[in-house]
Amino acid sequence: MTVKDLLRPLPGARQVSLLRQRIAYPGSASFWEQNYRAGGTSGDGSYGHLAGGKADFLNAFVRDHAIDSVIEFGCGDGHQLSLGCYPRYTGLDVSTSAIALCQRRFAGDRTKNFFLYDGSCFTDHAGIFSADLALSLDVLYHLTEDAVFETYLSHLFAAGLRYVVVYSTNTVMAETAPHVRHRLFCSWVERNCPQWRLIQVTEGPNTGPGRADFFVYERGASAAK
Repeated sequence: MTVKDLLRPLPGARQVSLLRQRIAYPGSASFWEQNYRAGGTSGDGSYGHLAGGKADFLNAFVRDHAIDSVIEFGCGDGHQLSLGCYPRYTGLDVSTSAIALCQRRFAGDRTKNFFLYDGSCFTDHAGIFSADLALSLDVLYHLTEDAVFETYLSHLFAAGLRYVVVYSTNTVMAETAPHVRHRLFCSWVERNCPQWRLIQVTEGPNTGPGRADFFVYERGASAAK
């Protein structure tokens, strides 16, 4: 984590408290590894009605667009995946403990593969890690470091052969927990991924100002791999 990441704006009375929390914050990758190693889950968004709402949208999308393969950057503990109907699936995550959970959960499912993801050690010019549909679900606002955020998005959009679906907020919100950072990610995609166009935005199953939505991007025909 850089000094710039640590000192991002903290308006309001909670400034000192949040700054102390950020000082103790180990960084996004370490935070999630510690969470899963301690027996934590992928969070409320991957369970209950939120997980069901995401599964309904994604399963319909896969069916309606004849998706043959899916790659997800941030597979977590695999509970959300257990509700998915995907012909072939590759899951990546920054946490070794999360990958181990998925390997055990889907040990008998030969349509699913899992790999440890480290953006700083990830180069895929051959397109080995690619699929018709690339997914990012509840991940972007947990990438608190600028460099990690930008590298992740670069790899996500490089992996999508036809579509990318991002389930995230697309706003800036102050006074968040240390492991949460909301951003205007669509602006980054527009600036850095000109071969992609945003074709659909669908409201997510949650409510309130922190609601995440489905952002569907399609790769331009001339840019297809």
